Amino acid sequence: MFYSFAFSVIKWIIIIFNGKPDVQNRQRVPAGNYVLIAPHRTWFDMLFFGVVLLPKHFFFLAKKELFKNPILAWGLRKCNVEPVDRHNPGISVVKRPVKVLRKTDLSVLIFPSGTRHSTKLKGGAALIAKTAQVPMVPVVYQGPLTLKQVFLRKQAHINFGDPIYIEKSNRLNDEEQAAIETQMAAAFTKLDNEINPDYVYHDPKEKTTK
Repeated sequence: MFYSFAFSVIKWIIIIFNGKPDVQNRQRVPAGNYVLIAPHRTWFDMLFFGVVLLPKHFFFLAKKELFKNPILAWGLRKCNVEPVDRHNPGISVVKRPVKVLRKTDLSVLIFPSGTRHSTKLKGGAALIAKTAQVPMVPVVYQGPLTLKQVFLRKQAHINFGDPIYIEKSNRLNDEEQAAIETQMAAAFTKLDNEINPDYVYHDPKEKTTK
């Protein structure tokens, strides 16, 4: 399968040029399907997650702009990546992942903040997990944020958290949604602190002025 081949190649590229990632608490990841949730910190953190969780395969949604190049679009689709319009996402951004979780052996990776340049969590991951009746598994990535840092062999650290289960009876009203978002944010903070209590994420695209 192309997915296994592609991520196996990526795995060895990472090991050769950056070293073996430090993976913590892999045993917390349950068997079966789940929604992997993470703060989005670099365009390639999803590659690290995919590599360290092999042989598990994932389904991804990515901004439609990435599919303008036909060769890249072909490779993305072969790796279970489908395009989404971030400005007009539509109901398919929920229905499609739910169908994948129910009908296939693929898990789903979602960045609840939506982009690398926001820390505000959105409710899609919780709705998908609740509808499909699978847990959410929090994970954080600390490591290189640019290709330059990859080649400078700044080590990557990945830490998995305990699954978060949402009861089918949960109506996900505003209050319940806010409680789940607070739980997700707390899980990310806890996992970051387990790796490095002094860690602070800095968006590499942010320009500092003096």
